[in-house]
Formats: sequence, C-alpha cells, structure tokens
Amino acid sequence: MTSNEWRKSPLHAQHEALGATFTQFGGWEMPLKYTSELDEHRAVRESVGLFDLSHMGEIRVTGKDAVAFLDHVLISAIAPILVGKAKYTMLVQENGGIIDDLIVYRLGDAEFMLVPNASNRLEVFEVLSERVGAYEVTLSDESGETVLLAVQGPRAVDLLETLLPEEQREALHELRYYSCGTFTVNGVECLVSRTGYTGEDGFEIYIGSEHGADMWNALLGAGQQGVEPAIVDEEDPIAAAVLNAVDGSNVLKVMPAGLAARDSLRLEAGMPLYGKDLGRDRTPLEAGMELLLGRMKRNYIGRSKLVNQPQPDQLLIGLKGVGRRAARSGYEVFDKEGNKVGEVTSGVLSPTLGYPIALAYVDRWQTKVGTELEVDIRGTRHPFVVTPTPFYNRKKRK
Repeated sequence: MTSNEWRKSPLHAQHEALGATFTQFGGWEMPLKYTSELDEHRAVRESVGLFDLSHMGEIRVTGKDAVAFLDHVLISAIAPILVGKAKYTMLVQENGGIIDDLIVYRLGDAEFMLVPNASNRLEVFEVLSERVGAYEVTLSDESGETVLLAVQGPRAVDLLETLLPEEQREALHELRYYSCGTFTVNGVECLVSRTGYTGEDGFEIYIGSEHGADMWNALLGAGQQGVEPAIVDEEDPIAAAVLNAVDGSNVLKVMPAGLAARDSLRLEAGMPLYGKDLGRDRTPLEAGMELLLGRMKRNYIGRSKLVNQPQPDQLLIGLKGVGRRAARSGYEVFDKEGNKVGEVTSGVLSPTLGYPIALAYVDRWQTKVGTELEVDIRGTRHPFVVTPTPFYNRKKRK
C-alpha cells in the first residue's frame, strides 16, 4: 500500500498544521507525534492530552434480536449490560483465536455500538454479517461518518466541562467509568464515554465527521473555566493552544498527542494491543482475559474450545527490567538455565516509571510473580523479573 492509498483522518489538515509526523497504522496515515512523544506522554500523565482516534471503527447493531445476537457472537454476557454502560470484550473464532478485542456500548434496549480496532474493522463487520443467520438485527458500519476524539489525563474533566452547557457539567462529573451518555459539547450533540486506553481518567467523544475539525480546535483552545489563556492568537488558535500548554495552577495544560505516546501510555497501563499482544493465534485464556468469558451463557461461538480448553501452555505476563535496555517485540525470553521460555510482544523504557517494561508470552511454569528471567536484546541477555500488571496505576499515584 502506498502513502496515497492510506486513509486519512477528517482532521488530517489540523494535524499537518501542528507539524505532526505521520505513520501508517491499520491502513491509515495517522499522527505519530507532534513535538516530542515524551512530552505528549507526560502531558497525559500530568494534565491532559488530546488524541484523534478516527481510525477506529464504529458498528451499530439494532433490532429486536440485538441482545441475543451479540450474546451469541461475543464471548461476554451482553444481556446484563445496562443502557448507558459499556463493556470490553472479544470476538473469537470457533477455535477460540481472537479476531478482535472491542468495546460494546449499550445505547438502548435494542441498540448497541461496537468499536473494533482500525485494522480489523472490515473483517469484524464481515464476520458479524456472516453470523447474523436468522437473527432479526441490522448492522451498520458508521466508521466513515464518525470522528472519535479522546481527552485523557487527570484534568480531562476540567477541559471537557469548559465546552459543556452549565446544566450538563454535574452529569459529566458523575459519569462513571465505562459509562456513556449524550452531551452537548461545543454546541454539538454527541456521545461521550468515560473510557480510554491510557490508564488515566478521560473521555472519548463520538461525533459526526463534519463537526470534527471544530471540535478538535475547540478542545485544544479550551482553557480552564474563568481563566484567560496566557497567549491568544485569534488568527491561529491551534498554534495558540500549543503555546498555552504550560505548567501552572491557573492555566490548563493541554497537548495534542500521537500514536507513539498512546502506545507507551497503554503499555504502562498493561493494556494489550491487537496485532502485537493479541491475535488469531492466541485465545482470551492465554491473554489472561478469562474474566471476560460469559460463564453462565449456554452457547456462544468459541465457547466449547474456551470452556473445555486445558490450562494454556503460555500466558501473557508483565516483565520489569533490572537495567535500562528496553525489550522490544519479537525479542526472545530465557529462563536462568538458558532455555527459551517465551517471546516479548510489546516493550518500552517507561517514561513514567523510569525502567523497562514489557508484555510477553511465557511458558506457564515461568509466570509466577518474582520469577527471574532474561531477554535477549541484540545478542546480550538482560535481566527481567515477572511483575504484576498494570505497571502503572493512577489510583496509587503519590
């Protein structure tokens, strides 16, 4: 695929104006970073960052059999989800291999929205369509008409409430994790969910693509309520927003953030990435997602394999480096006797924690917390220790 064939976000011009460096991801040309991925990472941990996630998919499922259909095709119990709530789940093959991990939003008694990964959107829609059978449901791929923006960080609610009518601000504060509702943001009615992929508090905003650029500009330009920005440039509000990203108690620091920061943030939070940590060659059990299984459901695609499967030979676990060298995807993992016991799927030198962290599939008998292992990093084996995930937990932040 050439650069001319990559899909572009409806906000591509805004990203170019900010000087973004682009990367190919899931068939899309998306911002990798704007200035420094470390600064963008830090902004999300300390204040608030803004992500364009318009490459993600949005599939609406409606009809009188919507609940029964989703209960049949997804591994989690869908019926108990209340209207206005969301659930992380998976779509799997008959043999339990993961087709995609996705979020399901219940928007009504018989109305749901599924958010698959960018690289899997078409395949997920195709698989769902093949599995409709006699169920009375309608599937609609709304990805092309939807912009998805993520507002992430400890001051995410401060940023978002500046663009809400006063009468909706209390409801925003009271919105629980993995809940969603309709809000008027910057004068536009949209779906807002308290979800994210960074390990921080935050929101995701689903709006029509025709409103995307205005919403992006408004979020970047928003200052703390009642406080004038330190720098105002009416001719270039985006540039002003970047210049206003300064530390201080009276100015709300907000930065645009790209996929590089999103990857290091999600890894610190111990969240797997499809295509690296998840795939058709792995099951939810191997990925440590057994709690997602709808144990009380009598029948769903993949149940026989998952319920009857013996203990997996390998499990996805967290590794903490003793030194400073980061373990990258594909690096081999060894036990202390020199036997290969696994392979790294994701790894980074954690900007927040200051030491290397990684996810890896490792032989089950080597997965106990505290087990000392080694990772071959360019021909030299470096010490790592099996550690619980998430590596970073905002609730334990000092």
